[in-house]
Amino acid sequence: MPHQCIATPSSMTDLCAEVIVFQILTRVPAKDVGRSKTVCKEWCALLSTRYFERVHSSRSLVAANQKVLMIRNLTCGVHTINFQTGEYGPETHITCLFHDDITYISILSQLDGLLCAWAQDTHQLFLWNPTTMAYKNLSTSDGLGLYIESMDTLGLYKDTLHDYKIVHVTRNTNAIESHIYSRKLASWRKIPFQANVEYLQRSFFWLSGTQCGTSVYFTVCESWTSGKHVVIAFDIVSEQVTELRFPSVQAAPISMSHLEAVRDALYMFVTTGLHDMTLNLWLLRGKNWINVFLRPPTPLSLWCGITHYMTNGNWFVMTNLGKLCEISTPMEHLECFHNVTWIRNHVGAVFHETVVSPSI
Repeated sequence: MPHQCIATPSSMTDLCAEVIVFQILTRVPAKDVGRSKTVCKEWCALLSTRYFERVHSSRSLVAANQKVLMIRNLTCGVHTINFQTGEYGPETHITCLFHDDITYISILSQLDGLLCAWAQDTHQLFLWNPTTMAYKNLSTSDGLGLYIESMDTLGLYKDTLHDYKIVHVTRNTNAIESHIYSRKLASWRKIPFQANVEYLQRSFFWLSGTQCGTSVYFTVCESWTSGKHVVIAFDIVSEQVTELRFPSVQAAPISMSHLEAVRDALYMFVTTGLHDMTLNLWLLRGKNWINVFLRPPTPLSLWCGITHYMTNGNWFVMTNLGKLCEISTPMEHLECFHNVTWIRNHVGAVFHETVVSPSI
């Protein structure tokens, strides 16, 4: 008869205690997780696992953990958000720890509290968690992980195996090239990116990608005021590329478009007009865009740069003067945060505090 391992009362008690400790620690604020690692070797090992990281991150996706990062040169300020007043809380200063020869940092993409940062001085890409201050330099000696602002774009995403990846699209003279960085493998690999060669031209501007479901979506604009506008979808499973049409906006010039993902639904903000600007909010269903919101023309002096976050069915945006304004919509109750942003001479991001590490 094969030997059977019989759980003793003491081992069952120990197991229950471990489960309780795990459940408690996954609810501890991200900044306190690091301190908890110093309690004992067992806690340090537990808090360093990818499973703990994943569970803790999922439980951190609440409005209270949303923060706004504002970068002025290499001085960074982190603000809380007051959802009642639409104002920011006191600023906490943090320092970018990348290199002494870097003087300008821009945030290109954000996911689960992990930021993809670009150093303008050296063209290097970094993965950075501003909560834990951990970072990873993604550039290599053979020239991978270097970003050219006028020609490149990228999207930070998480695959079906929970590996954080970056798809980096580069436009060369004769072709569109693409590489994927894997956090798990800590390396780049080249993949085909079969987009229309027309978009090689410098007249086309590619916005950073936004993950929604199993695709990363890029907006490609020939000009903000005229020309062709399309959406490029990159499937993260098949790594194939498809092209979607742009929403049917008014004849007025397009001044801004911005993609947002909310619970596996893709939305696009489109503003039209040059002086009095009109806002349209579109929802992608299948291959068609449905208009769900229209805001009357607003003077440019009062208008906003980009969407920040959404809670209780309302979208909040930042004005050019640094104030938050609220846009009410007939949408269901949602609590989520949104993407990277730049705001009139300031660079930053909206993120939530997690323990997600830039490297494994």
